[in-house]
Formats: sequence, structure tokens, C-alpha cells
Amino acid sequence: MEALGILSPFFCIIVVGGAVLLFTAVRIVPEYERGVIFRLGRILGVKGPGLFLLIPFIDKMVKVDLRTVTLDVPAQEAITRDNVTVKVNAVVYFRVIAPTEAIIQIEDFRRATWQIAQTSLRNVIGQSTLDQLLQDREQINETLQHIIDESTEPWGIKVSIVEIKDVELNQAMVRAMARQAEAERDRRAKIISAEGDFQAAQKLSEAAEIMGREPGAMTLRYLQTLVEIGVEHNTTIVFPLPIDLIKEFMGPSLKSGTESSSQ
Repeated sequence: MEALGILSPFFCIIVVGGAVLLFTAVRIVPEYERGVIFRLGRILGVKGPGLFLLIPFIDKMVKVDLRTVTLDVPAQEAITRDNVTVKVNAVVYFRVIAPTEAIIQIEDFRRATWQIAQTSLRNVIGQSTLDQLLQDREQINETLQHIIDESTEPWGIKVSIVEIKDVELNQAMVRAMARQAEAERDRRAKIISAEGDFQAAQKLSEAAEIMGREPGAMTLRYLQTLVEIGVEHNTTIVFPLPIDLIKEFMGPSLKSGTESSSQ
């Protein structure tokens, strides 16, 4: 009985110690993560997802998230190629495709990607003009994505999307662009007005040429003008009367007088 009383505490200690070792040895990795295993400091491999066992105090596991990470790049102040100061911020989407490289090749791959994105954004802005930054944003996004992806590839990082969000200009540049846009609108309005006058002059010239070939057309136009004048509520209307129009209504003597006077 005394022996059983002495062994029971040791048995409890062994059971508790075994449970603790089993608890520390069991690892569960979700579907979106992987575990990079180190054994006595040397890389052993990648495990997961699911349940697996580690050797306590010998194996060490570092979890790596494989989901796409959204990285906000704060506003970077830079000077464009045409000497305009702008502030530009962006967003970067990347994910880990090689967990081992992401752990052993770089100390903190998230911070390193963030730093690379900032410096690349400033460099690309410096090589672009303001018009390119405002109009060719897709091309600039592709250039940024290629540069950042190429820099982070040795770390097992894949950069999928880079998007420039906002481009901030100083107030003087905003006012200058507003004046430029207003001048451009005025120029287009004047061009459209001049084109309308030119087309109207062409049509009038063609109409005059047709009326010149047909004397009756001129007479009809004259009569239409009289009708339009008669519509107005005027008390007195003074208009010239062509001699050719009333010649047929004159007597022979008046007709010969007018012809002689016209000669």
C-alpha cells in the first residue's frame, strides 16, 4: 500500500507530462496556411493543411498565410518628368507562392514588399509626365506591377495587381489646368462656329449660282420675301419694285419711255 501511495504522484506527473508533450506536438494548419518546419535549426520542409505531429523542443513551425494580402501604399510626393510636384498613393495585391523562400530569404516579407512598392512608385512617377499619370494610368499600373513583382520574386512573393488610387496636385496647378481646359473649350467652340459659317457661305453661294441661271427663281424668291414682310404687323412697308416685274402691265407708250430712259 505504501508503494502504491509513493507511485501514484509519479504516475500523475508522467500522465500530465505526456499530455503536455502531446499537446505541444500536435499542430493543426488551416487550408489557407502552410507550416514551414525547422528541425534543430535546419529547414525540414512545408506541411499542411491538416493535422500533423512535431517533435517537442526539436521541431519548430512558422506559419505562412497564402491568402492575397492588400497592402496600402501611403501617398508619395514626387516630381514628374515635366517638373510637376504630385502626391500619389496606391494599393498592392500580393500573395505568397513559396512559403520556404518567404521565411528564409527575407526577414519580414510584408514590410519588404511595402518598402519596394513605395520606392518603385516614386521612380515610376519621376519617369512619367503629368498627362501620362492622368490619362495612361493602366500603363503605369502595369509597369509598377512588373517592377515590384520582379523585385519580390526571389522571396516567393507574387504581385498580382497594382492600382494607383489618387493623384493630388497643388492648388496653383489645379487652377492652371482649369484655365487650360477653359481655353481648349473656347478654341473648339470657335472652330465649330467657323465651320458652320463656312458651310452656310457655301450653301448661299450655290443658291445664288442657281438663281442666277434661272431668272424666274429670283422672282419667286422676291415674292416669298414680300409674303414674309406682310406677315409682320407693320403700318407702312417700303420695298423696291423691279421694273422687269411690272413691265408687262404698262401701256405701250410708258413701256417705250422706260426702255428709252433705261438706254
